[in-house]
Amino acid sequence: MLAILVLGMAGTSTELILLKHTEDALQWVPLVLLGTGGAVLGWNSVSGGGASLRLMRWLMWGFVAGGLAGVYFHFQGSAEFKLESQPNLAGMALFWQAIGAKTPPILAPGTMVQLGLLGLVYTYKHPILEQAKP
Repeated sequence: MLAILVLGMAGTSTELILLKHTEDALQWVPLVLLGTGGAVLGWNSVSGGGASLRLMRWLMWGFVAGGLAGVYFHFQGSAEFKLESQPNLAGMALFWQAIGAKTPPILAPGTMVQLGLLGLVYTYKHPILEQAKP
């Protein structure tokens, strides 16, 4: 499970860098989360301690929140773009046009949610954290 998480984080980081997902501060959020996640995973591989696992658990919640926010921002950007070309769109017509757009990909940030959930599953009842309980 950890290997899948590491590969997913590396692939997502590479894709975001290649796509130049760095135009504004909000676009840096997934890159910062992924970089921090890599550092925490590295720390955990060296120390193997509970502190790094607890930090990883909190960071994975950040992945989930960041991914959900990303879906919102991608939708918002797509809706704004659709309104520029078709100003009469509104309501459900705008919604369906926005979610059907190819750019920005509405569900792409869902990858961050998936990675966060995978990390949470990895830390759930982890033996090191379980033995630390009183």
